[in-house]
Amino acid sequence: MKTLVIGGGPAGMISAYFRAKKGDEVVLVERNEKLGKKLYITGKGRCNVTNDCERGEFLEKVVTNPKFLTGAVMRFSPSDFMSFLEKKVRLKVERGNRVFPVSDKASDITKCLESYLSDEKVAVRLNERVLSLEKTSDGFTAHTEKGKICCDEVIICTGGKSYPTTGSTGDGYAFAESLGHSVTPVVPALCGIDVKDDVTSLAGVSLKNVRISVTENGKEIFGEFGEMLFTHTGVSGPIVLTASSFINKRDVSALKISLDLKPALSEKQLGDRVLRDLSKNRGKLVKNSLGELLIKSLVPIVIASSGIDAEKSCDEFTKEERQRLVHTVKNLTFTPKRLRPLEEAIVTSGGITTSEINPKTMESKIVKGLYFAGEVIDVDALTGGFNITIAATTAYSAGGRGEN
Repeated sequence: MKTLVIGGGPAGMISAYFRAKKGDEVVLVERNEKLGKKLYITGKGRCNVTNDCERGEFLEKVVTNPKFLTGAVMRFSPSDFMSFLEKKVRLKVERGNRVFPVSDKASDITKCLESYLSDEKVAVRLNERVLSLEKTSDGFTAHTEKGKICCDEVIICTGGKSYPTTGSTGDGYAFAESLGHSVTPVVPALCGIDVKDDVTSLAGVSLKNVRISVTENGKEIFGEFGEMLFTHTGVSGPIVLTASSFINKRDVSALKISLDLKPALSEKQLGDRVLRDLSKNRGKLVKNSLGELLIKSLVPIVIASSGIDAEKSCDEFTKEERQRLVHTVKNLTFTPKRLRPLEEAIVTSGGITTSEINPKTMESKIVKGLYFAGEVIDVDALTGGFNITIAATTAYSAGGRGEN
């Protein structure tokens, strides 16, 4: 049996290894000059390769189609993936159970997977892009920039459309559609959010221990505590990236983003705090009296949003104005304009429709001998090593045809 694996990311390398381990002759074709190119930019170059969590917790972090992955993660769990890697590379667990190589070098993960390929004598062909895929009477023919490859089975591991400079340009979607598959529209996931409001004065400001709330027609559809960052055009940072994955299939311009800058305080407690600050600064302008409560660059934004006269003195500040100020600190609201482009997103949401894939083997239900693994499938998860784990679990199933 000859198997062609298209794509040399983690899904491609892992599926190629397990397919070769079962005795197949395996050819892995990668369009880039090296394998694992996207791995080099994950975890800021350190490669957050997986998450040391239980299967159930892993599935809770999957945003799109977690049920589809249930069997795959039972066969190859995060701990199984760690054990697999640790045979060749030392790992460490950090905050949030995030798993990294001890060396903090993404290249060590790539070298580990390359070593597995070498062990099973997988034929790796770099700098060769597959242009089209054809189903024949006795298998498949892949037409590449350098000729054609005939094989019995194919595993498509081409990734999504995020970070196209790493080679993820949506080729796998075209291959699948040409063979009769449906592709769920792809949208950015784990990305920043541009807002209609002018936030240029806040660019670079990082906030910790705040709460973000996203509402639609007054109803909260997402809420989380944590860290965030203002950019020249909007908001980003951990809790914003997470929010983006829950709103990316909605009309974001119809949503509202609210920040609670003091989530540890109730409105009454915050009101008492503001009253004390104003009392300490009698004779001063309100705009010059909130430095202990808020980051300096946030003060004019909060005052403007609350509709308070910035030139008013603390002595003239009324109870009603104080209540408006407190409400704004607890509900600093912005109107989303758009998600940042797909090219900037950490992962792609959307892809090959899961109802057309056997969840046990990752084989197409439409074309016998055609398999999928990784981001090309319509599955995605939150940050923390979960998306590479999706690549690994689906690759394990595809590589072993669900029999490992």
